[in-house]
Amino acid sequence: MTTVPIENIRNFAIVAHIDHGKSTLADRLIQITGGLAEREMVEQVLDSMDIERERGITIKAQTVRLHYKARDGKDYILNLIDTPGHVDFAYEVNRSLAACEGSLLVVDASQGVEAQTLANVYQAIENNHEVVPVLNKVDLPAAEPDKVKQQIEDVIGLDASDAVLISAKTGLNVGDVLEAIVHRLPPPKGDRDAPLKALLVDSWYDAYLGVVVLLRVVDGSLRRGQRIRLMGTDASYEVDKIGVFTPKMRDATELGPGEIGFLTASIKEVADTRVGDTITDDKKPTAAPLPGFRPAIPVVFCGLFPVDAADFETLRAAMGKLRLNDASFTYEMETSAALGFGFRCGFLGLLHLEIIQERLEREFNLNLIATAPSVIYKIKLTNKTEIEIHNPVDMPDVVRIEEIHEPWIEATILTPDEYLGAILKLCQDRRGSQVDLNYVGARAMVKYNLPLNEVVFDFYDRLKSVSKGYASFDYHVTEYRPSDLVKMSILVNGEPVDALSMLVHRTRAENRGRAMVEKLKELIPPHMFQVPIQAAIGAKIIARETVRALRKDVTAKCYGGDITRKRKLLEKQKEGKKRMRQFGKVEIPQEAFIEALKVDV
Repeated sequence: MTTVPIENIRNFAIVAHIDHGKSTLADRLIQITGGLAEREMVEQVLDSMDIERERGITIKAQTVRLHYKARDGKDYILNLIDTPGHVDFAYEVNRSLAACEGSLLVVDASQGVEAQTLANVYQAIENNHEVVPVLNKVDLPAAEPDKVKQQIEDVIGLDASDAVLISAKTGLNVGDVLEAIVHRLPPPKGDRDAPLKALLVDSWYDAYLGVVVLLRVVDGSLRRGQRIRLMGTDASYEVDKIGVFTPKMRDATELGPGEIGFLTASIKEVADTRVGDTITDDKKPTAAPLPGFRPAIPVVFCGLFPVDAADFETLRAAMGKLRLNDASFTYEMETSAALGFGFRCGFLGLLHLEIIQERLEREFNLNLIATAPSVIYKIKLTNKTEIEIHNPVDMPDVVRIEEIHEPWIEATILTPDEYLGAILKLCQDRRGSQVDLNYVGARAMVKYNLPLNEVVFDFYDRLKSVSKGYASFDYHVTEYRPSDLVKMSILVNGEPVDALSMLVHRTRAENRGRAMVEKLKELIPPHMFQVPIQAAIGAKIIARETVRALRKDVTAKCYGGDITRKRKLLEKQKEGKKRMRQFGKVEIPQEAFIEALKVDV
């Protein structure tokens, strides 16, 4: 593999809102530079997971090295990183940007600037990136490139006068994007003679090679057989293999400054290779590590339980394997009286939760129940200590609690004007307070402070339905605020069902409780005895419904005659029902849990 001078290397990421055409543009760039033969090309070549292809989203950031002969006759090496657009995977975007010097900002010429366009481009600017605006889908009849250029200038403050106008689908003007990368993005800086200093961008587990580490060399060079040290864990390894992705794995003899590639070194655990760590030479280490990037902090927690208790060990192994490739997913064991053994898991958001659950069910053939999602609450106790709880079941006794703090977020919502009223009402209903409202062309941009526990429930679905799918939404956690929260328990036949207990705001507890018991009444099948379903705060019942008993007609065999005979039979039945209720076990079907947790108030 030929080494190229550092001034002819370009490292860049593609950032955009969901569905604006990042992965399609990456396909075209790979095709034009001949990264793959025509017969090897598939749609969204960098989205390797089935779930990414089906949903049309990117979950894992992917990298590819391309050779490009520019129009001026020079040879360039382009390292491209395709990043996710969804808010839950902002952490993937953040670490990809740290490995690059420039970004292509892809904006849909018919949709314009969206909430995540803003979030991702601000991250790029924070990383001191040179940003080249690219307007995609200009071949669509609804495209308004001039209007969108103006939007980019007004909202983001980027000069969009020389934005590249393309259609990634048809390949129109994609060659101009390559020229813009070469001439408008800066080359990396680095000293080949300095001690090795490389940034660990990502790591994943391969059944044949062990842990594969994706890295960006900053200074020095990396060769096979070299002994390296990971500065974060202070572990040293001998490099077995180094190479690059073109997008297929290709071996290399050396990686120099500014290059992005991979290494394997018989590392057994992905946990040993912390993303954001600095890799250096074992014998001649670099003086100071690179500044790491923000670690992923789970914000949403929920319990995952196997429907069949016998699958528990399979679930444990499956989670261990997923954790190998997704450092942002955390889990610990927990037990529930209603659901048996399972795990309390932490996620970056609701989409992340959904993706992990789907991957567990698909890739490991498991059938799972997820409990109500909750967030991290900070509780100040009367003895002045502070604890964090992820699970409403762990809530301490009310008399020991002085104050409960919950996380708040700042949400940015972009919406066409006609849906603004419905969206403002939705935010008000969720205890939100408006921070800002201004217009971006014909669209309104609203900023709201909202409690995160109101958002994780079903806010995103409600937002999509009130705006007919046109609103886009982005958020970040800002602070913890004291709040009047209470623990609401659901009792079925007098027994608390821990999987359905939740922390809610006192003003909304009654509505949420009533909706929950009404839903459960429809979902729990009738038994031979009456089943009361109650929502309670402490010892106070706030809502109740009753599932009617199935009754056998015990008086069918009495033909006329004395009424006391019938009464005696009915009394006997009543006694039996009472005894049954005392010892009877109420079976709550799995669907009931899933549906009850989707209840919308």
